[in-house]
Amino acid sequence: MKKKSRFLQTPVEPFVVDSGLTADEILSRMERISFQGRNLATAHRIWLRMLEDEVTIFLGMAGALSAGGLRLIVAHFIEQRYVDCLVSTGANLYHDLHETLGQRHYLGSPHADDAALAEEGIDRVYDTYASEDEFIANDNWIADFAASLPPRPYTTREFLYLLGGHLWTTTGRNGILTAAYRASVPIFCPAIADSSIGMGLSQARQKVSGAGMADTIGDIVESANLVIRRPRTASIVLGGGTPKNFINQASVQAEFYSPEVTGHRYAVQIVTDVPHFGGASGSSLEEAQSWGKLSATSARVTVQADATIVLPVLASALAVTAPPLLARRQKPIFTLTSPIMTIDGQPVPNDRFEEVNESAV
Repeated sequence: MKKKSRFLQTPVEPFVVDSGLTADEILSRMERISFQGRNLATAHRIWLRMLEDEVTIFLGMAGALSAGGLRLIVAHFIEQRYVDCLVSTGANLYHDLHETLGQRHYLGSPHADDAALAEEGIDRVYDTYASEDEFIANDNWIADFAASLPPRPYTTREFLYLLGGHLWTTTGRNGILTAAYRASVPIFCPAIADSSIGMGLSQARQKVSGAGMADTIGDIVESANLVIRRPRTASIVLGGGTPKNFINQASVQAEFYSPEVTGHRYAVQIVTDVPHFGGASGSSLEEAQSWGKLSATSARVTVQADATIVLPVLASALAVTAPPLLARRQKPIFTLTSPIMTIDGQPVPNDRFEEVNESAV
């Protein structure tokens, strides 16, 4: 009798429909189906492994996820410390601020008459609408706050902490910015100029000379020093974009100054882009290894799917499976109240890199 191939060991298990399955039970069954369903189940397992290990977990957030209704999932991840540091596009933070100020996004249609929307001052994000007048008010609100600060350069991490504090004091409402402020979780926004927050900062400079100065190079130094301080890291990326590369380049930049840094130990990405067009958003995690962004032994998975479909399922499953791990987790402790943040009591400079010599390791 011919010996069974080593490749034919674990059979696919057809998904059996049962009433009352919880999200974690659904994902457990999906571990034995195929394609992106199995990848999503693997993402759940890898995230749990991150929480069991002593790693600093970065979350990257791109796309229109806040406008699309996912902002309170991200706020939950921050508040409960599923993640330790957020890197976001400015748009996601702006749309979060919009709703935290008590305004809304509205269900719309991708087939709308956009000329008619423009006539009524309605902005469209695919199938979601928002008021242009409310956005203008947001820009002025940001500008007034930025103009009230001493006119000097601010890293985006420092500015967004101050903005989150002002937003919390003003509204007392939950959101990404306010959750990060209350949990002392740093937020970086490397492309802040490419957003309505950047527009608000530019309007602040119109009000007060020298206001609205964002030190994005300081962000690079600070994020790399964060990795140097805690070289064991993990990356979770929603939607690719600038946040994905910023998280990865923090590891690469840190390795330039510290031999302890060898790339992220864990990586999960949920993206709709594909690798064969060469863009960073769709690039594979295997490609990231060639740059030293991921450890050669990293646990990793790519889920090529719309985050608005998979993130509610993943978050609901984690809400069941993660709490015991969160209770035991030795998470990094940040202080963010000054221009120089600290992690576990150690300063994280934003002006010069912390060099670690080979002989000191």
